[in-house]
Amino acid sequence: MKKTIDILVAEIGSTTTTVNAFVLGSDPVFIGQGMAPTTVLDGDVNIGLEGAIEDLKDKIGDFVYSEMLACSSAAGGLKMTVHGLVYDMTVRAAKEAALGAGANIKLITAGKLRRTDLEKIKQIKPNIILLAGGVDYGDRETALYNGEKLAELKLNVPVIYAGNIENREEISYIFQEAGQEVYIVDNVYPSIDNLNVEPTRKMIQKVFEKHIVTAPGMSKVKELVTGNIIPTPGAVMECAILLYNDIGDLMAVDIGGATTDVHSVTEGSDEIQKITVNPEPLAKRTVEGDLGVFVNSRNLFDLCGEDIYKKFSNADELINNIKPIPQKEEEKEFVLYLANKALEVAVKRHAGKLSSYFGPTGRTFYAEGRDLTNVKWIIGTGGIFSRLEGGEKLLGNINDEGSGKELYPPSSAKVLIDRDYIMAACGVLSKKYPDEALKLIKNSFRM
Repeated sequence: MKKTIDILVAEIGSTTTTVNAFVLGSDPVFIGQGMAPTTVLDGDVNIGLEGAIEDLKDKIGDFVYSEMLACSSAAGGLKMTVHGLVYDMTVRAAKEAALGAGANIKLITAGKLRRTDLEKIKQIKPNIILLAGGVDYGDRETALYNGEKLAELKLNVPVIYAGNIENREEISYIFQEAGQEVYIVDNVYPSIDNLNVEPTRKMIQKVFEKHIVTAPGMSKVKELVTGNIIPTPGAVMECAILLYNDIGDLMAVDIGGATTDVHSVTEGSDEIQKITVNPEPLAKRTVEGDLGVFVNSRNLFDLCGEDIYKKFSNADELINNIKPIPQKEEEKEFVLYLANKALEVAVKRHAGKLSSYFGPTGRTFYAEGRDLTNVKWIIGTGGIFSRLEGGEKLLGNINDEGSGKELYPPSSAKVLIDRDYIMAACGVLSKKYPDEALKLIKNSFRM
């Protein structure tokens, strides 16, 4: 007799497709997980999805399911270009919105677009273009100029406009005249030191879901899926926000084969807020494309320097023969060593820091960047933490890496491990079943 599964959540990654099975209700249960290689290069991601479902059946027996949801980072994920006026103002706000939505940002520009910028945009072939610029009732010219230039490219790519409110009508006219989809949202930077990223973040995910069918075979997946398909990093962020509303300020780290992502949901401490130079969003994501433990393992190896040879006398052999999934104990230890370096660098880039200057009244301290000093929970998700022993210890070392100037989590922050590797899946679930998603991810933490 076939099992009945309430819902499957598919995670279509760049290299691996995962299917998670859940039974919902007042006491939801994670049933199991199936995996298979993603088949973008074969021209149809559906093949990999079917393979993951078959793998799941091999593990839990034959089943029928009522519903399927999905997230995806296949075919490069959500490729975006971001264009604004001043880098530290509208551009930074637009960048935060795009990263928070799960975007893979390929180009960021400030000021008027140059011919070289336009050529790069054509080569990138983004899924979405985000256009911002000017506080409300401030500069109009730059965003309008950039809109005209982008429309002239005739890329047939949806544009989201999140700039000066006075330009809305004109921007709509520019792109509609060019036959290009345009979506108007609230300004990401409506006034000085005021970030408003949520409307843009939500619109990016909405537009992504509408256009994801362009990936090979993705239209078939969309037919199977009963809800929205959102970018995988965006799904992790959705889960992080869900958790924040329940357990408080947190940081989540995902050390992957190609990138290391750090998500944090926190307003920071009152003390640091008083001396912060630039505003930060409640939910922030940084992605480090040079810190993957497989694709970018050589870069991590170089960052480790001579110290790696003190730990592994055969380090050269290990790096030359590194595998996506380590098998031998020494290989696992080596990958954990690289992961520790990825974690150290990624958190340092994500976190803000204290600086000072001397003025007429003496030394004055100020804070720049992300304040993590109020973080109560440090979460590890991804294969490094769920598949290899020792990941929990890595996260426990975060507080010891700083020099005292970095705005790192306090030593009292507790470590949680996503042992079932379902944080992204729970983020997808949370869009429709928030209560069940929260219980499932907390079960994965063994809370």
